[in-house]
Amino acid sequence: MKAKNWIAGLALAGLAASSGVTSRVEAQETIYVPLFTYRTGPFAGSGIPIANGMYDYLQMLNERDGGIGGVKLAIEECETGYDTKKGVECYEAVKGKKPVIVNPWSTGITLSLIPKAPVDKIPILSMAYGLSAAAVGDEFPWVFNPPLTYWDALSVIFKHIGNREGGLEKLKGKTIGYIFFDGAYGREPIPLLEQFAKQYGFNVKLYPVPVAEMQNQSAQWLNVRRDRPDYMINWGWGAMNPTAVKEAAKINYPMDKFLSVYWGGGEDDARPTGADAKGFTSLAFAATGTNFPAIQDIQKHVLGKAGSQTPKDKVGESHYNKGVYNSVMIAEAIRNAQKITGKKVVTGEDVRRGLETLNISAERWKELGLPDFGSPLAVSCTDHNGHQAAFLQQWDGTKWVKITDWISPMKDTVRPMLEAAAKDYVGKNQPWPKRTEPCDKAS
Repeated sequence: MKAKNWIAGLALAGLAASSGVTSRVEAQETIYVPLFTYRTGPFAGSGIPIANGMYDYLQMLNERDGGIGGVKLAIEECETGYDTKKGVECYEAVKGKKPVIVNPWSTGITLSLIPKAPVDKIPILSMAYGLSAAAVGDEFPWVFNPPLTYWDALSVIFKHIGNREGGLEKLKGKTIGYIFFDGAYGREPIPLLEQFAKQYGFNVKLYPVPVAEMQNQSAQWLNVRRDRPDYMINWGWGAMNPTAVKEAAKINYPMDKFLSVYWGGGEDDARPTGADAKGFTSLAFAATGTNFPAIQDIQKHVLGKAGSQTPKDKVGESHYNKGVYNSVMIAEAIRNAQKITGKKVVTGEDVRRGLETLNISAERWKELGLPDFGSPLAVSCTDHNGHQAAFLQQWDGTKWVKITDWISPMKDTVRPMLEAAAKDYVGKNQPWPKRTEPCDKAS
């Protein structure tokens, strides 16, 4: 395993970057935050902007505020290539340095780390990805997946389709196509898709895309042209997304009926197809653009300096801002942990409590310099997700444009499924530890 981009510039002894493998972090009075990222391989197109947004926001707190609560963050990246084996190697390499949190940035890596978290006392933040059932905090006290699960995401997409059709009951007899990355990530929402099909009487056509075919989907889209689904839903990542958009345009599929989960909503997913992608629609939970004081502080304090790898014209793009969103949750969890414990240098156990008391209201988003950046988010001991609202954005030929208000997921439908899935997961993975962690109240 190679580690790259181990971040220097914290003005702390023992923290220095080298080519290839990073030196050991030995500085005192720091809070250690490793970032699992992928800047290489077929998923790099999606991974790079996410990594840039995560790093830049945390480093901005170091430069502007001196860290969090007077303690600087020791930030390190470990390259996973979106490979589960490499991701586990990254975890084993960093866990001895007492990280306060781990961000796997892969459903496969997340699934591999879930059993390790309660043993090593390191909380997992899988932001809007990973195991949907981990939203059930009673069973998964060390795993957090806010602001919404994949099942929440699919339910928001269907609420949007229902709004277009004049009601979901109007889908009876229609066909919904689902093109997806053929792995844990792409298969995660299929149970809810099948339940919706039974509930509303539509047919489902599945179009799996193996890793080897991400950049050559002609066979899948020939089948789409044959089947003529009324709507297509995309659940892709990395090189799969721009390929899917190009192929949809090539067969003249109506782009405003081609809807994607938020991970298909990067500029580089639509930009290669240009004007022919006009109408392509994506879910989103974080705003785009640079018209936010916090983003402008990143531009002022971080861009062009050692550590940041972000081109100036990429700041504020859709995936970049998702990376910022991820780091906002990290920072807020650390602040909560400091407040709960009275300590400046907190541990993973403390930050788990901080995550469990996340409460980012509209007022707090504004205080953070990110007004209307995300919908209000609240996490609790029993709900490690929040099931927060998302919106739809549409490609206008050159950029993403928000086309809906915030839409809440179908929580009454999703939550019972999550609880059943959590019980099933725990039942299949015995012995499973009972929750013993204390429950703090959000401030």
